Amino acid sequence: MIIEPLVLSPDRALPGELLTELTALYASQRDFHALSGDFPDPDDVRPEQVAAALADELAHPGAQVLLARSEGALVGVAITLDHHPDPADPDPWIGLLMVDAAARRRGHGRRLASLVEDRFRAAGRPAVRLAVLDGNHPALAFWTALGYRPLAHRRDREGNRPCTVLRKELGIGSDRAAG
Repeated sequence: MIIEPLVLSPDRALPGELLTELTALYASQRDFHALSGDFPDPDDVRPEQVAAALADELAHPGAQVLLARSEGALVGVAITLDHHPDPADPDPWIGLLMVDAAARRRGHGRRLASLVEDRFRAAGRPAVRLAVLDGNHPALAFWTALGYRPLAHRRDREGNRPCTVLRKELGIGSDRAAG
């Protein structure tokens, strides 16, 4: 698996073929979008909505959108944040990790999560956090299986939705935790 940062053009446009791939990936996760409410109609995710959502994410300082490819095909996307907007929170965040539904159950999500953790570890970050929306039981099971532990239950900053905040120690250097 190869991950590459998404870089938008100065006019914040995505190349057409990439936008088509990203829209298909986002549209494949209908149940997540129905739960999150991120798109007005989870059965009709449109390219302009995906482009706007990604541009909004990249507008945050320290945000990155990482594209995951396997054998040339886009299989996943991860959105990370170097610093949470709350200055009391010292950890970087995984804001989203999504794998194309057609490519699920092949280890892509696990590999993408590991590569994201490796990036933060290489930057000297001792831990990483993320939030799982209430009702997203498969995501909670996925992240806890990867060693993330519940830290708090609260509402998210963007949509005021109830979620569980999870954290994983990354084990810098010789203390590196199995991931």
